Amino acid sequence: MTTRIDARFAELKREGRAAFITFLMAGDPDIDTSLAIIKALPKAGADVIEIGMPFTDPMADGPAVQAAGLRALKAGMTLKKTLALVRHFRVDDDATPIVLMGYYNPIYIYGVEKFIADAKIAGVDGLILVDLPAEEDDELCVPALAAGLNFIRLATPTTDDKRLPAVLANTSGFVYYVSITGITGSAAADIAAVTEAVARIKRHTRLPVCVGFGIRTPEAARAIAENADGAVVGTALVDALRGSLDAEGRATAKTVGAVADLVASLARGVRGAKQAAE
Repeated sequence: MTTRIDARFAELKREGRAAFITFLMAGDPDIDTSLAIIKALPKAGADVIEIGMPFTDPMADGPAVQAAGLRALKAGMTLKKTLALVRHFRVDDDATPIVLMGYYNPIYIYGVEKFIADAKIAGVDGLILVDLPAEEDDELCVPALAAGLNFIRLATPTTDDKRLPAVLANTSGFVYYVSITGITGSAAADIAAVTEAVARIKRHTRLPVCVGFGIRTPEAARAIAENADGAVVGTALVDALRGSLDAEGRATAKTVGAVADLVASLARGVRGAKQAAE
């Protein structure tokens, strides 16, 4: 079964370029603005869209993404409304891959079977769960794969060659390499170290390897895209969104444009990369 993610990476491979993947929190700063931003992303240059599922205890998120989650929760965002957001996006866009990223607790409470079914109906293509290790694949990963959703696993600088096969065993869509040890937005990616890590992971899998955490500028995105199959940017976009809000944290006339303009700039960086030969 070919998913939208598989199709998009096959298309990008034919074009000879890396993917630009964006991350934003669902419902930040409110549901309507969040939908307007997400709708603007493909036109601005996003190839794949990751949408955060707001959660009260996001242990891997840095301060900026945590604050985004809190704004979304305060605005009344729920997992059910996150799926509705995807459904509304799909009315006008049936091609751009959507990945939901977050933590297992809200899905567990929602009900795994119901969540997978509702996610498929909404038009979700893949899942990234940062707190479900490979040893717990039967919980969500295996049923999600059986339903035709990609399950995207994180590899980190501490994932050694002994651990990597377990991490990759049920991974599909792409591998998300976390370029730094720590939380999101906490440091810049070391390009040389990332290049070496991507090459190492590619020796173990034929899946695309995309790199996230620590990419904030078009120059950094371009450098990552030289050797990886995709560059993921989240914190910089969340910061741009936050910077456009009023003193009470509400959206302004500048909010959608602030995010879309940065996405366009970063996308040009990714598209300017000349990828290394396979």
